[in-house]
Amino acid sequence: MSEITIPAKKFMRLLDYMERIGIDAAALAASVELSFDRISALDPEHTLPAMHYSRLYKAAAVKMQAMEQRLPWGAGLGSEAFELMCHCMIGGRTLRDALLLAQRLDALLYPLNGYRMRLLEEPGSDTAKLSYDIDISRATEALIPEDWDRGDSGIAAARASGLLVWHSLCGWLIGQALTAAELRIEAPLVNRDYHESLARTINGPVYFDAEENTCSFDRELLDHRVVHTPESLNDFLKNSVYHVIAMGRVTTSTSAAIKSLISIDLPSGMPSFADVASMLYMSESSLRRRLQNEETSYQAIKDEVRCQVAIDKLLHEDARVADLAEFLGFTEPSSFVRSFKNWTGYTPKSYKDKVQALGST
Repeated sequence: MSEITIPAKKFMRLLDYMERIGIDAAALAASVELSFDRISALDPEHTLPAMHYSRLYKAAAVKMQAMEQRLPWGAGLGSEAFELMCHCMIGGRTLRDALLLAQRLDALLYPLNGYRMRLLEEPGSDTAKLSYDIDISRATEALIPEDWDRGDSGIAAARASGLLVWHSLCGWLIGQALTAAELRIEAPLVNRDYHESLARTINGPVYFDAEENTCSFDRELLDHRVVHTPESLNDFLKNSVYHVIAMGRVTTSTSAAIKSLISIDLPSGMPSFADVASMLYMSESSLRRRLQNEETSYQAIKDEVRCQVAIDKLLHEDARVADLAEFLGFTEPSSFVRSFKNWTGYTPKSYKDKVQALGST
């Protein structure tokens, strides 16, 4: 198990964009305990924890909302409207139910936010389509500045990123990726790198200059149960960008569903493998095969959850090592320290010092 990281250039691009739309990038970084100057001085390919990027993006979305502008990127990821929609969807029994609830809400909110999702099913077809429409004309120059290097590709970025978020969200809801996925983007091709990045993320073909803006997938997935709860949804929304990034690194999201489910019961102990299989409406053998296909195991997932929780409490709750060891089910603090070093390459103290240095002036 290794920590999920992304290159520093992603942080730099986001901070540069925020400056161009009139938001103090240094203050934004400081609000999530990062240093603009230190990040800017890093090699663009130097990797940083994806969790930090998630918090930075969330803070950026809040700032853009304060500008009273419609967020054109990523289906509004990080906004209050996106969170409200997710809370609406979690009440659905199946993926179809959840999407139809979201479709109704989007129809109501479209006059306000300018984007909407629709579920398209054709009788007799083995595939279903999720259509994502966005009125990019409503995104004023305030959010697409002329001097931005991606200004000319704003339409493609808005439409493609919206589909990508919906693809990830659907996979998270049912605990597995949308198989036979295909993206058709109603916008010109941005560049080859962007095209290849999208194709890797969905593990399927991507077509630009299409006559529709849709994500196609196996129709039978619509009947799959929603495996999450309001509690695991709160964890998803707390670090939604991180979860989207994490899902883009694997071919399925069964692991992501398990992580969320076992996080709920972490204080009272990890559920058994049989309990998890029951939560996911699978037999133990089916779940074991699925995890093997993802090249992971229940033990590796438990370790990743422990690692994420430990990092969060270490950095944001100033938790003591002894308290963390007890909370995570270790019999001795020394056992926790050894495990933490195996997970991250650092002791808890050295990891905390490293991250805090990024926020030092």
